[in-house]
Amino acid sequence: MHYSGRRSRRGRRRHSGRAATPPPPKAKLTFWQRIVAYFKGSNTASQQEPEKPVQSPTAKEKVSRKPELVEVTSPKLYVGNLSFDATESDLFELFKGVGQVRNAEVVCHKYTQRSKGFAFVQMTTIEEARRAVQELHDKEFLGRKLVVSGAKTPDMERAA
Repeated sequence: MHYSGRRSRRGRRRHSGRAATPPPPKAKLTFWQRIVAYFKGSNTASQQEPEKPVQSPTAKEKVSRKPELVEVTSPKLYVGNLSFDATESDLFELFKGVGQVRNAEVVCHKYTQRSKGFAFVQMTTIEEARRAVQELHDKEFLGRKLVVSGAKTPDMERAA
């Protein structure tokens, strides 16, 4: 079969009424520019634009969020900014100095089992929980300042 360079009318696509805008012309790169671009991992579009200086991580200030302090309305407490090395027994010992601890649970990642940096501690009474917040909030524990406040209850989450 002879190829003439033409398409048959049978397979031709129909175009809508709008005109297609041609892509902007690209600058032709030399052989060496293409090799350098390949090893740099950059595309041809970035070769036309001047490279921006990379900022060091210390140049940009990290914006920290203030943790939300929740009023203590139940014996369950939220413990934030917890060291990743802290265990439930460490929390038991820390909170035992304030009152009786019913339960301590460090929240861990589902797959890696690594601590997420916060925990929940259940005291026996609301008064002990309030005392724990007064005594342990902003106290340094394993190299970090703890955030201790009342835990949000499901009622509070629906209202917010």
